[in-house]
Amino acid sequence: MNTYKKTTPQEEVRAPKADPEIIVKDEAGLKVSKNRLLLHSCCGPCSTACIERLLSDYNVTVFFYNPNITDREEYEKRKEAQLKFINLYNEKLSDKDKIQFIEGEYLPEEFYDVASEYASEPEGGVRCTECFKLRLERTAQAALRTGNTVFGTTLTVSPHKNYNLISAIGWELSVKYNLEFLDMDFKKKAGFQRSIQMSIKIDKKDYFKVQFYKNTMLQSKVDKEQINHAKVISLSKTELVQLIQKGEESIQKIFRNLLA
Repeated sequence: MNTYKKTTPQEEVRAPKADPEIIVKDEAGLKVSKNRLLLHSCCGPCSTACIERLLSDYNVTVFFYNPNITDREEYEKRKEAQLKFINLYNEKLSDKDKIQFIEGEYLPEEFYDVASEYASEPEGGVRCTECFKLRLERTAQAALRTGNTVFGTTLTVSPHKNYNLISAIGWELSVKYNLEFLDMDFKKKAGFQRSIQMSIKIDKKDYFKVQFYKNTMLQSKVDKEQINHAKVISLSKTELVQLIQKGEESIQKIFRNLLA
């Protein structure tokens, strides 16, 4: 049975009375406590290696809150990919370790509220900083509402995301909400490379499509809108595995060229 919840993290936040730890037993029969982690995820592929790395220490709930994906059709595709991964991965997990899923409210206007002022900023600039702040704060608020004592994000698995910036935002919010921030640079220890490998295994088609998105804000006197420019390459699984075997650096170079 799939666990699929929705939350409204922007409402008043009150700390729950729930027990923050899950008590389980290891193979030796000893009691081991696992903290409850609310993990913000931008998409299924990015979450793969992050979740794999975390499950031994945390009871993970994925929080899908991404108002920056302003195209509703694209948003639904990413959510579907996230749920697909969770459902497939849960098949090999015991009931106590199964990954949970919560969807935040889909409100693109929240993204516009914080980003429209920086419509002319380049990708990776102030607009991205404000977007990180928005998504991480909503994650912290949702963590309090749902009884999770730790919050984090999969954003750091990407070689295009500023880990130091995300870390600083997370620590600031941890103080504000009296929570623990999972400060982890998931791209380290070949995390990015591993996420690609796991995404290939999940895909059942003959070809694995990798989509790259450049987000551009357009602002007019009438309204504001974001256009997602997608650059798509289709690689056979064999071709993609060959790229992976050449090393993470070569893959990142390809990504940088596509996003240029």
